[in-house]
Amino acid sequence: MSEPANIDPQPAVDPLWGYVSAGESRWPSAIAVSAIMVLQVTLPDRLSLGPWWLAPLIEALLLFALVVVGPTHLNAESRDLRIVALAVLGVLIVSDGSSLGLLVHHLLQSNSNVSGRTLIYSAVAVWFTALVAFGLWFWEIDRGGPIKRCTPEHDRPDFLFPQMQSPGATVEPWTPRFTDYLYLSFTNSTAFSPTDTMPLTGRAKALMAAQSLASLTTIVVVGARAVNILN
Repeated sequence: MSEPANIDPQPAVDPLWGYVSAGESRWPSAIAVSAIMVLQVTLPDRLSLGPWWLAPLIEALLLFALVVVGPTHLNAESRDLRIVALAVLGVLIVSDGSSLGLLVHHLLQSNSNVSGRTLIYSAVAVWFTALVAFGLWFWEIDRGGPIKRCTPEHDRPDFLFPQMQSPGATVEPWTPRFTDYLYLSFTNSTAFSPTDTMPLTGRAKALMAAQSLASLTTIVVVGARAVNILN
């Protein structure tokens, strides 16, 4: 009589689905948001929706609540603070979107009261702000966000990173960090298309398309204005 086969009660995790994250530090994202606030303060008043200090102040208060109330290490126990993190992201997106719209409006006006050089310098700040904001957005949606990625019940991946396709490239099970999403945002802003990381879901594709369009618009309009200034 043959012996029963051994059954593994815990099947191996498919790296294409994404390993469970061990948790992340909040400080990289907090530093990124702080950098955005500094850039927003440098923008002219005409490129701000409302008073120039309003958006940075709201972001600072929400960020302060996250850092003080929540733990510095994001894990499964931090899920109650996700709504605050999403509020910070919402303010960032609305503020940057309005600044981009106002920037394009003034760049296309030859009789704008804002100098051309000031607008070009502001465009650089808007571009970097969008880069960080979309990096935060990618970080917050992938598999349900940095907190849900710490649980086995995380959502399906929104992005396919190279390490997920080649799990043997790392010694230990690999999970993406905030810097990985920031790099994804940088490459999408400069190449206007996916490079090493592929979007898998409709929302990921929509976000990457929106970022590419915003980056392309900024670069094309700023380039045209720069030619006029040099001439």
